[in-house]
Amino acid sequence: MIRRTIKWLLSISLCLLLVSLWRSEVLPSPNELNPVLLNEPLQTEVKLPAFETTTGGVTYKIQPLYDYDLVGLVVSKHDANTWWDYLHREWNDNLNITDLCVVWGNNVRNGSYTEINFSSGQFTCNFSTRSNEAFAAFDQTAISNNHLLTDKPQLVKIMRKVQVGDQIHFRGRLSEYSHNHGFAFKRGTSIVRTDTGNGACETVFVDSFEIMKTGGQPWRKLVWLATILLIASILGWFLQPVRFND
Repeated sequence: MIRRTIKWLLSISLCLLLVSLWRSEVLPSPNELNPVLLNEPLQTEVKLPAFETTTGGVTYKIQPLYDYDLVGLVVSKHDANTWWDYLHREWNDNLNITDLCVVWGNNVRNGSYTEINFSSGQFTCNFSTRSNEAFAAFDQTAISNNHLLTDKPQLVKIMRKVQVGDQIHFRGRLSEYSHNHGFAFKRGTSIVRTDTGNGACETVFVDSFEIMKTGGQPWRKLVWLATILLIASILGWFLQPVRFND
């Protein structure tokens, strides 16, 4: 009887975990978004000298170009410390913490993002759809892939908490950055929202970062509950005494 109950609990918790993982990254509907997401990013040219910072034993030179202020919905994400990201390791790029693909403005206004599939690579944000209507409505100047840089541990912690479906607000500076740690490395930044392809991503040295509203609720909480139940049921199964048939 106990083994049957544990088996039932294992099956239920596994199904709940799979469903909650899927639902936790479903994007919120337009009526769930803060109206401030309708605004365009704010960008102002600055005349500031380059500065240096050391992170992970590598000294970087950062050249600010524009003040930048963005509010948007995270539709895809890539963390630079994920196990399969080899380029950041090869390039000694410890300053680029995460890449956030974000939409705002017209895409929030018309809700076209809800019918678009988004994904992130090591330095890219990709989107596609089978709906010609959604693709025609989708404003490709109201989406950006943001390479977020920081040397502040508290900002690293916040940015790594971000998940798909979160509404965020960050301020910083569109910047170029470089190092000479073993070889010459340099990355630039886009300074317009109308470009595409290689070099079209915004590289931002972040001054402040806020998760205005988390997405995927209550499914994210159910992920933890399902995980705990699954682990408990697996342990319960293996801790049951072995039964021998006569």
